[in-house]
Amino acid sequence: MLDETYKLLNGVEIPKLGLGTWLLNDEQAAQAVRDAISIGYRHIDTAQAYQNEAGVGEGIRSGGVAREELFITTKVAAEVKNYDAATRSIDESLAKIGLDHIDLVIIHSPQPWKEFREENRYFEENIEVWKALEDAYKAGKVKAIGLSNFLQDDIENILASCEIKPMINQILAHVSNTPMELIEFCRKNNILVEAYSPIAHGAILDHAEIKEIANHYGVSVAQIGLRYDLQLGLVVLPKTKNLDHMRINAELDFVISDADMETLRNIERIQDYGEHSFFPVFGVK
Repeated sequence: MLDETYKLLNGVEIPKLGLGTWLLNDEQAAQAVRDAISIGYRHIDTAQAYQNEAGVGEGIRSGGVAREELFITTKVAAEVKNYDAATRSIDESLAKIGLDHIDLVIIHSPQPWKEFREENRYFEENIEVWKALEDAYKAGKVKAIGLSNFLQDDIENILASCEIKPMINQILAHVSNTPMELIEFCRKNNILVEAYSPIAHGAILDHAEIKEIANHYGVSVAQIGLRYDLQLGLVVLPKTKNLDHMRINAELDFVISDADMETLRNIERIQDYGEHSFFPVFGVK
């Protein structure tokens, strides 16, 4: 699985399985990246909001593999909503991670977190930020550009004015919460969808019905969650600092039947994420 890739609209290849680093500090992120690289991970996902880009960079430098073997993603902070600030933020990410280019830069949210999914949609501001991403792409600072948490009309706003089309939309997608209409819209526009929190922040791990399906395949509930998203054609980004979990998360050489995929797709939506239920995650309303 760690060798499998999707191809983006511009021909760049992106590994299907990546390592998420949300909630890891610099020290933890550095060690997690080193561990992940040591067992074959080549796709690492961070963000300005995670405040661990420097740690991710340290893990990359000490990971023992060539830079060109790695696919590194970061995200422009949700609060950055004009061209100049976005341009500065991309340069700051490059400096913090210590790279001459980033493989993928995405806009973390269409709205600042404290206004997430509220009335002000920031359409004009997102066009400015997208222009900054396009210019970074043209300058070779970034190999691919995309979006995160963008709904259909947010994406349509970008498509209506962009010079370079978005290549990615990273969204919450897991068993019981699969926004199929948005996924299909992205697919029709050649936008690859990435699934963050594919194990529902751990909320699916004790789900009796999902456990029963996992037992049928002789795998863990986490593996079922990751394989489910992969069979939908999504990139999966499980977050962990545990080396054993990293290994297990990469053991996905099985196929969920169509009937079981349908069952998983229609499981009643999990809305209680326990300690991770606070949202927006980087702002308090």
